[in-house]
Amino acid sequence: MDLTYTEEEEDFRARLRAWLARTLPELPPRPDPLDWPGRRAYDMGWQRRLYDAGYAGLHWPADAGGQGATPTQHLIFLEETEKAGAPYVGANFVGLLHAGPTIASEGTPEQRARWLPPVLRGDEVWCQGFSEPDAGSDLASLRTRAWRDGDDYVVSGSKIWTSHAEVADWCELLVRTTPVSEAVPKHRGISWLAMPMDAPGITVRPLRTLAGSTEFAEMFLDEVRVPVANRVGAENDGWRVTMVTLSYERGTAFVGEVVACRRVLGELAREARKNGRWDDAVLRRRLGRLSAEFGALWRLTQWNVSESQRSGGVPGVGGSVFKLRYSHARQELYEAAGEVLGVGSLDLGHEWTLDRLSSLSYTIAAGTSQIQQNIVAERILGLPKGR
Repeated sequence: MDLTYTEEEEDFRARLRAWLARTLPELPPRPDPLDWPGRRAYDMGWQRRLYDAGYAGLHWPADAGGQGATPTQHLIFLEETEKAGAPYVGANFVGLLHAGPTIASEGTPEQRARWLPPVLRGDEVWCQGFSEPDAGSDLASLRTRAWRDGDDYVVSGSKIWTSHAEVADWCELLVRTTPVSEAVPKHRGISWLAMPMDAPGITVRPLRTLAGSTEFAEMFLDEVRVPVANRVGAENDGWRVTMVTLSYERGTAFVGEVVACRRVLGELAREARKNGRWDDAVLRRRLGRLSAEFGALWRLTQWNVSESQRSGGVPGVGGSVFKLRYSHARQELYEAAGEVLGVGSLDLGHEWTLDRLSSLSYTIAAGTSQIQQNIVAERILGLPKGR
């Protein structure tokens, strides 16, 4: 992979920087972190600005409503927007990073035309209905049932850790359309549905995190009717479609966060110089090692994004290598932030303190580190499955 930039790519960077310099001062103040309707409006307003300027879905294929940009242009966009302090995907990260790319890869022309433009315009928000109380890392053990009734599926069950369900318009939902039996193993008999969140029978209950926020929710489904036309992929082929979704979630969804972590690392170094913590040689070595770590993760990100474009846009198993190391590196970064802040790290009003608490979930969310280790062992190293 050529890591140098062409004249055309540098021109793209310059035009993007100029647009950001003009646009960011026009943004309204950021809403309170716990004001989810306000955050939805803010995030969707930013998405609409991207859409109007031709930057929405930059790396999505043109036939999915995107710009068909090169992997390098996509990475330049992420670098420059993060360096400029621009908003990230926010409340619609599921639609933009998981559901949208899955529909672009697996949906029918009618489904792509219905769901992708509203995601890119910032008109509709998606949430994810995958995990259940007894089916987290072992996702194939899900029990939410869906049975056919004419042109609808009737869905009953429950989901948990449903991000932004309280402000979502749609849910990417995994259901069991054929019960598990000797003839139907648990990885089969699953279907991927797009469920409208305003359908009768849906109850959403927020879950409060360690930091006091409520971006996660429990979702209870009581005979919710979902049109069969909302199924993405064939009936009982949902596990394969889910692997496409998870490849995006683990392979490219964290790209912008690597840039953000590199920015935070620079801020930590500046803060340590100001408050005297820079005199600690152990801390300096730790920050230096983290700088090298995130530099390497950024190079791995460049490689993963390039490989995903070569394979039709779907990330490969390299995403598991990235997710495995990134999860732990992020935790180490915010442990270092705690050292820099000292007693200030106990202040829940400090952004770094909240990020430190949030980082604890990264070795669990989007596939636990144990799951990523299994994928690396089996699909990259070719080791036999454990008995």
